[in-house]
Amino acid sequence: MQILPGGTATFLLLFGLFLGAFAVRSALRLYRVLRLLQHGERVEGRCTDRLTVDRGPGSERGYTTEYVFAFRTRDGRDVEFTAHAPGPFGFEVGAPVQISYDPADPEHRAALAGPGAWGPVVIPAVYTPMLGAFAGMLLAGFAMMRGWI
Repeated sequence: MQILPGGTATFLLLFGLFLGAFAVRSALRLYRVLRLLQHGERVEGRCTDRLTVDRGPGSERGYTTEYVFAFRTRDGRDVEFTAHAPGPFGFEVGAPVQISYDPADPEHRAALAGPGAWGPVVIPAVYTPMLGAFAGMLLAGFAMMRGWI
């Protein structure tokens, strides 16, 4: 019984495109964080809250942990933002952290990255080439099955 029209070739194409989209998303995240590290302002902030968020019924891992960070910009504005899994071990509430932000839009362009918190740089730097390579192999397999290579 054939589940997809085209069978294996269609699966390779769809799964390759799916992983490719995640690779692109990861690369864009890495680019934004590196840009903030290079051109943004750096300030000390604090972890202000640790939230357990319900992912809803039917998810394999029903809950995820989000961290809320707060900092004060150089011009005196107080800003809070949420980061998903900023590192493998998380942060205690009240822990000091280094935050990089865009002075033009600190509410929307802030990242936790630097000494003690390299997760926002390392994780996308590892995922991007891995997902990209796997997506490339799947798409090459699709092209071979179609006789294009």
